[in-house]
Amino acid sequence: MHISPELKKRYGIAVEVLYLKDLEIKPASEDFKKFREKVFREIREKHTLESLKDNPVVRAYRDFYWRIGIDPTKLRPASEALVRRIIARKPLPEINNLVDAYNLASALTLIPMGAYDAGKIIGELRIRTSRGERFTGIGGKELVTRGEIVLSDSEKILSIYPYRDADATKITSSTKAAVVVLCGVRGIERDYLRQSAHRTLEIISRFVPCSYQNLPR
Repeated sequence: MHISPELKKRYGIAVEVLYLKDLEIKPASEDFKKFREKVFREIREKHTLESLKDNPVVRAYRDFYWRIGIDPTKLRPASEALVRRIIARKPLPEINNLVDAYNLASALTLIPMGAYDAGKIIGELRIRTSRGERFTGIGGKELVTRGEIVLSDSEKILSIYPYRDADATKITSSTKAAVVVLCGVRGIERDYLRQSAHRTLEIISRFVPCSYQNLPR
């Protein structure tokens, strides 16, 4: 993973990456759903809608959004949006076992994450500034990029960092290997990002048949 030195210096961007293989992508199990309800209860005990915005992790992503010209009260950081739904007792999207597992890890750690089909990634992953490329997000919304921070491979954009993933590399039932990226910004301690990667891998490996090529440091 190559991160633009300018973006690293300006915004404190850092990532942790999990490489998963031998995946069996299917609907989430009943055991996972029971575990998810337990985590939901823990989150509701820990956070309220009022206190959430002052959480230092949430604050770091909100501050990052302001710096890149996004109003975080209108477009919420992804992890905050998940927790707000949980607190309000609204259902989370149910996509498949891997997406549901990393969404739960994101809500638990408050770190935004994305997962990408490794079989559709060409060359090295990079975090850079976009160059006017076309981008189609999950759900089919297409836009022409205008200097946004993006995660890309050597041919295409995988996500608008850190909140909108591409349709072309989303996780599906045919995915056999995946890259999970935990997105850090200034204000997120590197140790906390690594701890969150460990917690994410624990949840995924418990509920998603897979093996992994690395263990976070």
